[in-house]
Amino acid sequence: MNEKILIVDDEKEIADLIEVYLKNDGYDVFKCYTGTDALSAVQTTAFDMAVLDVMLPDIDGLHILQRIRENHFFPVIMLTAKVEDMDKIMGLTLGADDYITKPFNPLELMARVKTQLRRYKNYNHGGEPISMHDIRGLVINKDTHACTLFGEPVSLTPLEFSILWYLCERKGKVVSAEELFEQVWGEKYLDNSNNTVMAHIGRLREKLNEPAKKPRFIKTVWGVGYKIEA
Repeated sequence: MNEKILIVDDEKEIADLIEVYLKNDGYDVFKCYTGTDALSAVQTTAFDMAVLDVMLPDIDGLHILQRIRENHFFPVIMLTAKVEDMDKIMGLTLGADDYITKPFNPLELMARVKTQLRRYKNYNHGGEPISMHDIRGLVINKDTHACTLFGEPVSLTPLEFSILWYLCERKGKVVSAEELFEQVWGEKYLDNSNNTVMAHIGRLREKLNEPAKKPRFIKTVWGVGYKIEA
Protein backbone atom coordinates (compact mmCIF):
# COMPACT_ATOMS: atom_id res chain seq x y z
CA MET A 1 0.00 0.00 0.00
CA ASN A 2 1.32 3.43 -0.93
CA GLU A 3 2.09 5.90 1.84
CA LYS A 4 -0.49 8.66 2.29
CA ILE A 5 0.98 12.16 2.45
CA LEU A 6 -0.94 15.29 3.39
CA ILE A 7 0.11 18.62 1.80
CA VAL A 8 -1.12 21.76 3.54
CA ASP A 9 -0.29 25.01 1.73
CA ASP A 10 -2.48 27.94 0.70
CA GLU A 11 -0.23 28.61 -2.31
CA LYS A 12 -1.85 26.35 -4.90
CA GLU A 13 1.16 26.42 -7.21
CA ILE A 14 3.45 25.09 -4.48
CA ALA A 15 0.96 22.44 -3.36
CA ASP A 16 0.51 21.31 -6.97
CA LEU A 17 4.28 21.17 -7.54
CA ILE A 18 4.83 19.02 -4.44
CA GLU A 19 1.93 16.81 -5.50
CA VAL A 20 3.50 16.15 -8.91
CA TYR A 21 6.81 15.07 -7.40
CA LEU A 22 5.19 12.91 -4.73
CA LYS A 23 2.86 11.18 -7.19
CA ASN A 24 5.77 10.53 -9.53
CA ASP A 25 7.38 8.60 -6.68
CA GLY A 26 4.20 6.59 -6.11
CA TYR A 27 2.76 8.29 -3.01
CA ASP A 28 -0.94 8.91 -2.44
CA VAL A 29 -1.39 12.68 -2.05
CA PHE A 30 -4.06 14.67 -0.22
CA LYS A 31 -4.07 18.47 -0.55
CA CYS A 32 -5.55 21.10 1.75
CA TYR A 33 -5.34 24.85 1.29
CA THR A 34 -6.56 25.84 4.76
CA GLY A 35 -5.78 24.76 8.29
CA THR A 36 -9.43 23.96 8.97
CA ASP A 37 -9.55 21.48 6.10
CA ALA A 38 -6.24 19.99 7.22
CA LEU A 39 -7.48 19.31 10.74
CA SER A 40 -10.60 17.66 9.34
CA ALA A 41 -8.51 15.51 7.02
CA VAL A 42 -6.26 14.34 9.87
CA GLN A 43 -9.32 13.19 11.80
CA THR A 44 -10.68 11.08 8.95
CA THR A 45 -7.57 9.71 7.20
CA ALA A 46 -4.61 7.69 8.48
CA PHE A 47 -1.66 9.65 7.08
CA ASP A 48 1.95 8.51 6.98
CA MET A 49 3.34 12.06 6.72
CA ALA A 50 2.37 15.72 6.45
CA VAL A 51 4.09 18.57 4.62
CA LEU A 52 2.74 21.59 6.48
CA ASP A 53 3.10 25.30 5.67
CA VAL A 54 3.59 27.59 8.67
CA MET A 55 1.73 30.58 7.21
CA LEU A 56 -1.91 29.73 6.43
CA PRO A 57 -4.87 32.06 5.97
CA ASP A 58 -7.01 30.78 8.83
CA ILE A 59 -5.00 28.77 11.38
CA ASP A 60 -1.29 29.08 12.12
CA GLY A 61 0.64 26.04 10.97
CA LEU A 62 2.32 25.69 14.36
CA HIS A 63 -1.11 25.42 15.99
CA ILE A 64 -2.03 22.70 13.51
CA LEU A 65 1.19 20.91 14.38
CA GLN A 66 0.27 21.02 18.06
CA ARG A 67 -3.15 19.56 17.30
CA ILE A 68 -1.63 16.79 15.19
CA ARG A 69 0.83 15.87 17.93
CA GLU A 70 -1.99 15.42 20.45
CA ASN A 71 -2.91 12.11 18.80
CA HIS A 72 -0.57 11.37 15.91
CA PHE A 73 3.15 10.68 15.56
CA PHE A 74 3.66 10.50 11.80
CA PRO A 75 6.50 12.71 10.49
CA VAL A 76 5.75 16.37 9.81
CA ILE A 77 7.94 18.53 7.57
CA MET A 78 7.30 22.25 8.02
CA LEU A 79 7.46 24.71 5.10
CA THR A 80 8.12 28.38 5.76
CA ALA A 81 9.05 31.57 3.97
CA LYS A 82 10.79 32.74 7.14
CA VAL A 83 14.44 32.11 7.87
CA GLU A 84 14.62 33.14 11.54
CA ASP A 85 16.16 30.46 13.76
CA MET A 86 13.54 31.04 16.47
CA ASP A 87 10.73 30.09 14.10
CA LYS A 88 12.53 26.91 13.21
CA ILE A 89 13.30 26.09 16.84
CA MET A 90 9.66 26.69 17.79
CA GLY A 91 8.46 24.26 15.14
CA LEU A 92 10.97 21.59 16.14
CA THR A 93 10.13 22.06 19.81
CA LEU A 94 6.43 21.53 19.09
CA GLY A 95 7.18 18.22 17.40
CA ALA A 96 8.14 18.89 13.78
CA ASP A 97 10.56 16.35 12.34
CA ASP A 98 12.13 18.60 9.72
CA TYR A 99 12.00 22.13 8.36
CA ILE A 100 12.57 23.50 4.87
CA THR A 101 12.59 27.15 3.78
CA LYS A 102 10.84 28.50 0.68
CA PRO A 103 11.88 28.69 -2.08
CA PHE A 104 13.16 25.14 -2.03
CA ASN A 105 14.51 22.57 -4.45
CA PRO A 106 11.76 19.95 -4.97
CA LEU A 107 14.37 17.20 -5.18
CA GLU A 108 15.71 18.19 -1.75
CA LEU A 109 12.19 18.04 -0.33
CA MET A 110 11.68 14.58 -1.86
CA ALA A 111 14.93 13.38 -0.30
CA ARG A 112 13.78 14.60 3.11
CA VAL A 113 10.37 12.99 2.65
CA LYS A 114 12.00 9.63 1.93
CA THR A 115 14.35 9.97 4.92
CA GLN A 116 11.49 10.70 7.32
CA LEU A 117 9.27 7.93 5.95
CA ARG A 118 12.11 5.42 6.14
CA ARG A 119 12.74 6.33 9.79
CA TYR A 120 9.01 6.19 10.56
CA LYS A 121 8.61 2.72 9.02
CA ASN A 122 11.76 1.37 10.64
CA TYR A 123 10.63 2.31 14.13
CA ASN A 124 6.95 1.46 13.82
CA HIS A 125 7.02 -1.75 11.82
CA GLY A 126 10.16 -3.49 13.00
CA GLY A 127 10.81 -7.16 12.45
CA GLU A 128 12.67 -9.38 14.89
CA PRO A 129 13.43 -7.93 18.32
CA ILE A 130 16.77 -6.15 18.35
CA SER A 131 17.31 -4.81 21.85
CA MET A 132 15.92 -2.92 24.79
CA HIS A 133 17.43 -0.53 27.32
CA ASP A 134 16.28 -0.11 30.90
CA ILE A 135 17.99 2.87 32.51
CA ARG A 136 16.79 3.56 36.02
CA GLY A 137 13.11 3.33 35.12
CA LEU A 138 13.42 4.60 31.55
CA VAL A 139 12.69 1.68 29.24
CA ILE A 140 13.03 1.93 25.48
CA ASN A 141 12.38 -0.94 23.07
CA LYS A 142 13.60 -0.52 19.51
CA ASP A 143 11.56 -3.42 18.15
CA THR A 144 8.18 -2.22 19.39
CA HIS A 145 9.00 1.51 19.29
CA ALA A 146 7.77 1.67 22.88
CA CYS A 147 9.12 3.94 25.58
CA THR A 148 8.00 4.00 29.20
CA LEU A 149 9.07 6.06 32.19
CA PHE A 150 8.48 4.39 35.55
CA GLY A 151 5.85 2.21 33.90
CA GLU A 152 4.00 5.07 32.20
CA PRO A 153 4.08 5.28 28.38
CA VAL A 154 5.99 8.15 26.78
CA SER A 155 4.79 9.13 23.30
CA LEU A 156 7.75 9.88 21.04
CA THR A 157 7.90 10.87 17.40
CA PRO A 158 10.14 8.63 15.25
CA LEU A 159 12.85 11.30 15.31
CA GLU A 160 12.66 11.71 19.09
CA PHE A 161 12.84 7.95 19.46
CA SER A 162 15.92 7.84 17.20
CA ILE A 163 17.69 10.47 19.31
CA LEU A 164 16.90 8.75 22.59
CA TRP A 165 17.85 5.33 21.22
CA TYR A 166 21.17 6.63 19.90
CA LEU A 167 22.02 8.14 23.29
CA CYS A 168 20.96 4.96 25.12
CA GLU A 169 23.07 2.83 22.80
CA ARG A 170 26.05 4.93 23.88
CA LYS A 171 25.10 5.30 27.52
CA GLY A 172 27.94 6.53 29.65
CA LYS A 173 29.63 8.16 26.66
CA VAL A 174 29.40 11.78 25.57
CA VAL A 175 27.82 12.26 22.13
CA SER A 176 28.59 15.55 20.40
CA ALA A 177 25.82 17.55 18.75
CA GLU A 178 27.60 17.04 15.43
CA GLU A 179 27.70 13.25 15.81
CA LEU A 180 24.08 13.12 16.96
CA PHE A 181 22.88 15.25 14.05
CA GLU A 182 24.82 13.39 11.35
CA GLN A 183 23.91 9.94 12.68
CA VAL A 184 20.23 10.57 13.44
CA TRP A 185 19.29 13.12 10.77
CA GLY A 186 21.64 11.59 8.21
CA GLU A 187 22.74 15.01 6.97
CA LYS A 188 25.91 17.07 7.11
CA TYR A 189 26.27 19.16 10.26
CA LEU A 190 26.00 22.90 9.52
CA ASP A 191 26.25 26.05 11.64
CA ASN A 192 22.56 26.06 12.59
CA SER A 193 22.32 22.29 13.13
CA ASN A 194 23.15 22.71 16.82
CA ASN A 195 19.91 24.67 17.28
CA THR A 196 18.00 21.77 15.74
CA VAL A 197 19.62 19.30 18.13
CA MET A 198 19.03 21.56 21.14
CA ALA A 199 15.34 21.96 20.26
CA HIS A 200 14.80 18.20 20.07
CA ILE A 201 16.76 17.50 23.25
CA GLY A 202 14.59 20.11 24.99
CA ARG A 203 11.45 18.42 23.69
CA LEU A 204 12.67 15.01 24.87
CA ARG A 205 13.49 16.35 28.32
CA GLU A 206 10.03 17.84 28.54
CA LYS A 207 8.42 14.49 27.71
CA LEU A 208 10.64 12.74 30.26
CA ASN A 209 9.68 15.31 32.93
CA GLU A 210 13.33 16.23 33.30
CA PRO A 211 14.19 18.94 35.89
CA ALA A 212 15.70 21.89 34.04
CA LYS A 213 18.76 22.25 36.28
CA LYS A 214 19.42 18.61 37.21
CA PRO A 215 18.16 16.27 34.48
CA ARG A 216 18.09 12.63 35.53
CA PHE A 217 18.66 11.09 32.12
CA ILE A 218 19.86 13.34 29.28
CA LYS A 219 22.73 15.35 30.71
CA THR A 220 24.55 18.20 28.98
CA VAL A 221 28.35 18.14 29.06
CA TRP A 222 28.99 21.80 28.33
CA GLY A 223 31.13 22.41 25.28
CA VAL A 224 31.18 18.71 24.44
CA GLY A 225 27.70 17.23 23.94
CA TYR A 226 25.09 15.03 25.62
CA LYS A 227 25.10 11.74 27.45
CA ILE A 228 22.88 9.29 29.29
CA GLU A 229 24.58 7.78 32.30
CA ALA A 230 24.26 4.04 32.80
